[in-house]
Order: sequence, then C-alpha cells, then structure tokens
Amino acid sequence: PMGSERTEIRKRQMAATPETPGAAQAQLSTGNRGSNACCFCWCCCCSCSCLTVRNQEEERARRTSHELQVEGIPNCEESPAPTLEEVNAWAQSFDKLMLTPAGRNAFREFLRTEFSEENMLFWMACEELKQESNKSVIEEKARLIYEDYISILSPKEVSLDSRVREVINRNMLEPSQHTFDDAQLQIYTLMHRDSYPRFMNSAIYKDLLQSLSEKSIEA
Repeated sequence: PMGSERTEIRKRQMAATPETPGAAQAQLSTGNRGSNACCFCWCCCCSCSCLTVRNQEEERARRTSHELQVEGIPNCEESPAPTLEEVNAWAQSFDKLMLTPAGRNAFREFLRTEFSEENMLFWMACEELKQESNKSVIEEKARLIYEDYISILSPKEVSLDSRVREVINRNMLEPSQHTFDDAQLQIYTLMHRDSYPRFMNSAIYKDLLQSLSEKSIEA
C-alpha cells in the first residue's frame, strides 16, 4: 500500500540523517556564536579579548584627554591691550618685545603654536624666582623649576647644554635666586635667535599689527 511505502521511505531518510540532541545543541551553539561574533575573532563579544584591549585603549585616550583639559594651559600675564607704537617697537629688538607683558603674551601665543611654550614659561619662572627673598620659598620654587623644566623626566624640559646642566646641579645643593641664571640666559638667547625671527613673520604678529593699524586710521 502507498501509506506503508511512504512510512518506509521516511524511516530510511531519518536513518540517513540522524539528528541527535547533541548535534542539535552543537548547531545551536555554532549559530549563536556566529551571530554574536565580533569582526576580529570568532568568540563571544562579551568576553572577546580584542574588544577588551580596544576598550582599554579608548578609556585611556578619554582619560588622557580629560587630564589635559583639567590641567589646561597656564594663564597669560595680565596686561592692557598693546598700542600700535608698542607692537611696532617689538620689531626693533627682541629686548623690547620681552620688556612688556603684552609682548610676552603675543610671543608666548606664537611659541605655543610651535610647541615650545616651555621656553617662555621657564624664563618667567626664573624672573619670579629672582624676586624672592625668603630662603624656604626660594628653595621650594627652585625645586619646582628644576622638576618642571630641567629634569629629563619632565615633558616640559627645556634644551640646555651639558655645561649649564652641571652648573645647575651644583647650584641646587644650596639654591638661591640666581640658581638658574646661566640656563635662563641660554634659553633667552635661543628664543632670540631661533623663534623671534619666525614670530616677526608670523600671522599672529602681522594680524595684530594690521588690526591696530586699521583702528588707528579709523580714529
């Protein structure tokens, strides 16, 4: 009969492709793994080692960015807006530029674009140290200047030759207002010879000069 033939055929098909519970479970597991696998490796994303590393790197980048924002850039000196005469005088000599807070602020803004602002910060810290008379304050400020600008471990280390560094190391045994005089002069000379000519040709200086010139004409 036809019914018995269909039954026999179905039995032979089932015998040829048996589906055990273990096989079904393995297939289900494989399917789930494929649907949840990440783009880098065949493993569950919730425990994927490559994603863990990537998440750690992203967290580190966010933390570094936050720390930089908190630390920020040191404030510029307080000063009135420069006059056209003052800005013109900056072109006459580096000394005239460095004599006024407005000149130092403009030059410092330029140094920041060249990632060498630490030179100005170091020079200013040395000037501040020279104004101190209290021995304990001098020692503390000298230590901070050394850690911030002289130590090879500091990201703000200034460029000094070995002779000047030896002088500083000797002076640090008994710090005074003049512990960094040689280093300050060397950095001042470096800014004068290296950065000052580029500042005079920079957009920062030219735009400021043009702006003041236009205001002078309007007045």
